[in-house]
Amino acid sequence: MKKAYNQDEQIAKMTFAAVYPHYLAKVEKKGRTKEELHQVIEWLTAYNAEKIQACIEEKVTFEVFFQNATLNPNAPLIKGVICGYRVEEIKNPLTQQVRYLDKLVDELAKGRKMEKILRVL
Repeated sequence: MKKAYNQDEQIAKMTFAAVYPHYLAKVEKKGRTKEELHQVIEWLTAYNAEKIQACIEEKVTFEVFFQNATLNPNAPLIKGVICGYRVEEIKNPLTQQVRYLDKLVDELAKGRKMEKILRVL
């Protein structure tokens, strides 16, 4: 249990600015665009491009990033395995939200259609 707590703590303290370049490189390497990445982030958090940039410049932690976000009501539809964990089974809400974002970025990089990524019903 202590290991999970440490992981949750590490994720909370990690800055969005530190991870964003990895998200961008991952999707661009697979032929997707920065605009598509921003579309995915905006769907999940309601952050537009300016707010995303402000979070990067201010070096906000994931804890603050998601505290200030308006999570999409369809976010619980994000299911599957990311980083060895089933997203829907993660108990810590913040860790689950970060893994939602990781999963969406992963789906974008894998070439999934935007309608599927954004859980358009």
